[in-house]
Order: sequence, then structure tokens, then C-alpha cells
Amino acid sequence: MDTVKRPDKRAERSRRTRGKVIEAARELFVAQGYGATSLQEVADRAGVAVQTVYFVFGNKRTLFKDVVDSSVAGDVEPVATMDREWFRAACAAPTAARQLRAHVRGTGEILGRVAPIVPMIAAAGATDPQIAAQWPDGPDPRYTVQHAAAEVLVGKPGARPGVSAAMAADVLFGLLSPQLYLLFVQDRGWSPDAWEEWAYTTLAAQLCN
Repeated sequence: MDTVKRPDKRAERSRRTRGKVIEAARELFVAQGYGATSLQEVADRAGVAVQTVYFVFGNKRTLFKDVVDSSVAGDVEPVATMDREWFRAACAAPTAARQLRAHVRGTGEILGRVAPIVPMIAAAGATDPQIAAQWPDGPDPRYTVQHAAAEVLVGKPGARPGVSAAMAADVLFGLLSPQLYLLFVQDRGWSPDAWEEWAYTTLAAQLCN
């Protein structure tokens, strides 16, 4: 007889609790800084016991890393950017221009979540030098993603001749940076849609026919 696999309610509760704590920590870290925020305050904001925070995350540094990682991903699922559906769909686009359009849109959604916490990340690193140790040494993960996209893009119809994957990766890495996004959207008051159109048009002139 066939059996129906029932949802794991305990795992689902654990996932929801983890998400609530991460969101509470993000709000507090942004509002009052990493150094000034205690795990007790995070627990109170999330509506859980502080022992739960320690049990799930171990310490504030690990919680901070999860805040940053989930801001990049948009959720708490352990799925790398290059394994995300939006990235795979962009890379599967039939032309360089269509891939670039989808890539800029997907990256813009990430930047909308990440750019506001960039100052928090810098301040946290100054407060706690061991913050950087939460991420493995090696190439900048953001560059790794842009290089993977560039390698696919330069081989497609409509890609500008003579542009190497390395050059395309550098252009993507520079123009799709959190700092430039903040400059236009936060400092200059552009809408995210206006930034997306500018970024696509500027990149297309460099990378596409």
C-alpha cells in the first residue's frame, strides 16, 4: 500500500523560528548596530526564549552571518545563488541581451535586500574583527557569481565580439555593486526600476551588440 509522506511539523516549526530570529536580528542590527544589540533583545523581538537563540545559532557572530546570508538569498534555505531558479533561468536565456536583462533584474532584487545592510556589515567588522572569519577565505562570492554569469553570456548570440569572460565579469562586478546601487537608490533617490533600466542599458552597451 502506498504511503503518503507527511510534512515534518517539527522541522517546519524550527524553520519558522529560525526565520523569525533572523528577521528580528536584522531589524535590530540595522537600527542600533551589531555591537549594541544583545541576543536577549533579539529573542524578545522574535518572541522566543534567549536559550532558543543560543541553541539554534550558538553565538551572535553566527547569527550575524545568517542575517547576511539570508539577505542575499531572500530566505533561510541553504541554496547558493548559482543554484537559485532565477540565476539558472537567466543563464538559460537564448541570447546575451535576454540573459543580461534577467540577470540585472535578479541581481537588483538581491541588492534591494543587501544594500541597506552594507553599512551594518562594515560597522560590525570594525566592532568584532572575528566577523570576517565567519566566511571562508577565497574569491569574493559576489565576483564568483558574476564570473559564472559572464562565462555563459559571452558565448551567446548577441554578445559583443572580443569581450572576454574575465572582462565581462569585471564589468558586471563593478556596475552591479551594492555601493553603486546605494549611490543611486539611496543617495540620489532613484527608484529600483530606474536603477534596473540604467544598469541594463549601461551593461548592454558594453557587453552586447
